[in-house]
Amino acid sequence: MQELFADDQAGAQSAEVEHLPGDTSQLADAPLATRLRPGRWQDVLGQTHLLGAQGPLRPALEGARLQSLVLVGPPGTGKTTIAQLLASAQSAHLVAMSAVSTGVADIRRLVAEAQQRQRLGQSTVLFLDEIHHFSRTQQDALLPHVESGLLTLIGATTENPSFQLTGALLSRVQLLDLRPLSGEDLASVLDRALADPERGLGGRRMTLSDEARQLLIRHSGGDARLMLNALERACEGVPENSQIAPAEVKRALSSPHLLHDRAGDLHYQILSAFIKSMRGSDPDAAVYWLARLLEAGEDPLLPARRMVILAAEDVGLAEPEALQLAVAAHQATALVGMPECRLPLTEAAIFLALAPKSNSSYRAYSRAAEDVVGRGQLAVPFHLRNAVTSRDRAAGFGVAYQYAHDDPEGLVDQPHLPPELGPRSYYRPTNKGRESDLATRLRRAEERRAARAESE
Repeated sequence: MQELFADDQAGAQSAEVEHLPGDTSQLADAPLATRLRPGRWQDVLGQTHLLGAQGPLRPALEGARLQSLVLVGPPGTGKTTIAQLLASAQSAHLVAMSAVSTGVADIRRLVAEAQQRQRLGQSTVLFLDEIHHFSRTQQDALLPHVESGLLTLIGATTENPSFQLTGALLSRVQLLDLRPLSGEDLASVLDRALADPERGLGGRRMTLSDEARQLLIRHSGGDARLMLNALERACEGVPENSQIAPAEVKRALSSPHLLHDRAGDLHYQILSAFIKSMRGSDPDAAVYWLARLLEAGEDPLLPARRMVILAAEDVGLAEPEALQLAVAAHQATALVGMPECRLPLTEAAIFLALAPKSNSSYRAYSRAAEDVVGRGQLAVPFHLRNAVTSRDRAAGFGVAYQYAHDDPEGLVDQPHLPPELGPRSYYRPTNKGRESDLATRLRRAEERRAARAESE
């Protein structure tokens, strides 16, 4: 458990003490991103919608009572900084914990310490990072103390908390979304890092070429911490009073950070964009999102499986070869693995994106399943049953069955659905791609059935 803004006794029991924003006394060896953490809320960039004059956090920053909340946003956007500034504005004792390594015993100890502080007139703010990893048991242990006001909770997460937090806890916190930093905001952070002689690199009188600056901003993905870490690496070995060239930045970015939690929201967002790009007939976007998945280390069989599904669901009978190609791409991926499987996966993604689209098969099954569920187990018509035994034949199984190969067109006039359903039209073909041929044949079959009905 990490204590922030702790008194001497509590701080002595902590594994690590992080200092107040604005305190530079023990930050000399800290990473650049930590040293540059804003010491005033006015210096926090990119979150005006939360901290501005009409923002929901502004009253608490100016001393009004702080309510429990969860900060939701990408890495490096200021969640920890805002938590520290809020606790400081409340003159509260801030305890920082990670949900990944916190157990129920830690919560009990925290509660006991918070009760001691409350008797001394000091409130406790709990900053719980990665709150989406908190189990239901842990949330239940924390809930009564948040509800009573003993603890003011500030959660932080990069994921959608609605999927991981219980309804009881969600009802007692305010969800606030942080935004990725804009290019302009990131440029301001770089300027601050290069100019500040105490916290930043100002004492070394370093500058950035325009190309190097743009590389840092472009590859940060709106994450100030990631950008500052790359800047610090780029400066290693560069003499003072020098300009940092693109080569140094590229060296620092040699292992680019691609945010991709396989169990997290962004994982599913990228996968969704990949599928919807193919469905929307955009091959360039499909290849881009495929590359995002593969370059971030995704199991290549995952996009391969999704393409098999899309081939059947969205391309369907408009281009039946799409399913064959998708299955072949999946088999090739399992056979050769990375990196060679990128080629069959890309080939399949482009083909699926440009193929004509039809979801008639999907809709046909949905309509049929609705009748199956809604009407129960209707009996199979006698003429469609196999007459295997003499008892079957005596019961009339197979009587009046029409064998399709006896007809020159391979069409028969007999009904094939349970009579209780009456006429049904589950499959409704489109005129897209090769499905137009199926539409023509279906119309011919329907005409034959209609003619038979009129003659009876």
